[in-house]
Amino acid sequence: MRLWRALKGAGAAILRDGVYALPASEAAQALLAGQAKEVIQAGGSAHVIAFAASDAEHDAALRALYDRGEDYATALERLADLRTDLPKLNETEARRRLAGLRRELDVIAAIDFFPGAAREQSLAALADTEHAFNLQFSPDEPHTKRAVVPHRNKSDYRGRTWATRRHLWIDRVASAWLIRRFIDKKATFLWLKKPADCPKRAIGFDFDGAEFSHVGARVTFEVLAASFGLDRDARLAKLGRLIRYLDIGGIPVPDAAGFASVMAGARARHGENDDALLKDMSVVFDSLYAAYPETEGGSP
Repeated sequence: MRLWRALKGAGAAILRDGVYALPASEAAQALLAGQAKEVIQAGGSAHVIAFAASDAEHDAALRALYDRGEDYATALERLADLRTDLPKLNETEARRRLAGLRRELDVIAAIDFFPGAAREQSLAALADTEHAFNLQFSPDEPHTKRAVVPHRNKSDYRGRTWATRRHLWIDRVASAWLIRRFIDKKATFLWLKKPADCPKRAIGFDFDGAEFSHVGARVTFEVLAASFGLDRDARLAKLGRLIRYLDIGGIPVPDAAGFASVMAGARARHGENDDALLKDMSVVFDSLYAAYPETEGGSP
């Protein structure tokens, strides 16, 4: 049991009963050698063997053994819960939960041997939560400069013209739905051949130089939600994770494959008619929003 705990804590993959693997490093070699020595001293047999992947496919399969995506996804849900709960918490309780989540992410990161977008997104979410904590409990303290999404007033964006690149795909069509559903119910849209065609009177989104586009690990949908104070809506937060995963990758989302198929089918049916595509996909987004739980971790 002690052997199993030590190897599990080090992030070792279980290949079969009694066979464990770690990516090659001096620390891994020392750990495995030490555990093997203990097994032998206890009367058992143990061997430490170095091996390498035979080809790219084998290498990918080995790396997949150390995928921490599910761990990061769980931490992200807890961070979202904390963001939602912050206004109701006292400082002591909020600080305790935030510290616990920092430790949890530190543990995951320590055994994330092949870090990628999932780690980046989780650390960005932690930074966002820390920023929200500081704004609530230490508003006068100096804070580290970071890519903060400024708050906008909906009243300044009513009845406006919004512009983005034509041939809508996931982040753009989701952002357009969010705008019309929650931000500007009388919004009109321009579908641009290229970003340079955006009129000065229009509000650009999801292209370089637009008023609303990617910030840090957030996609445009999430930036819009944060800008207008919608990011504490658990259902929109869940939609945001779906859009982010399909747009830039990272932590897998269970609904992703089905949603991508629906989106691809709708675009195939409507061709270059982005207005019709938005109308169709708005029904899908309305349905997803209605189906998602109102609190993180709840059931529909």
